[in-house]
Parts: sequence; structure tokens; C-alpha cells
Amino acid sequence: MSERNPIPLILTAVGSVAATVALLGYYGYLHFAKPEDALLLSEYTMLKTVPGEDYKVSLKPADQVAHCIDGVLVLFDVNQKGLTGVLVDSQKRAVRCMGEETPQAE
Repeated sequence: MSERNPIPLILTAVGSVAATVALLGYYGYLHFAKPEDALLLSEYTMLKTVPGEDYKVSLKPADQVAHCIDGVLVLFDVNQKGLTGVLVDSQKRAVRCMGEETPQAE
């Protein structure tokens, strides 16, 4: 009986894993989260509207767009494609919305 050299097998396994990770990353199946990917709830403030009183807001729009999906307010980031999130309050309860509902399949 002859013993086999394990080094080529180990190098093949390491190379296969590295090639798999590289291909998954190239085709967009891997995503490494960065701190700037997260939107903090504290960045948002509700301006209470009082009849007869004026309030000022910036003319420059925010980097997020909100849509009402299935009765929940969902934010989509304009700058970073694919970055979406549900708007929640301090107790992690989803902010509900009325209006555009997603049609149910029949």
C-alpha cells in the first residue's frame, strides 16, 4: 500500500471554496452588510401639523421613497439599490398606512 500526498487534495478543496465564493460574489448572491447600509429610526422625525400654523421643510428630497405595501409603510433607498426597510416605531411595531394596497392573487 502506498500513502497519498494530502497536499494536492487540501489545495484543491481550498481552491474550490475560494472559486465558489468568488463566483457567488460576482453574480450578486453574496452581500456583506456595511454600517452605512442600515438606516436608523432616530434619523426620522414626525412633524405634527396644526391647522392654521405653518411649518418649514427642506426643498431637497430625502434619499428614501415610501410605498404602502400590504398596509405597511416600506422605505426604498434611492441611492443604494436593493436597500429597503419597514418603518417601525421605538417598540419595533410597523407603521401602518392606508391607500395603495397590493392586489391579492385570485
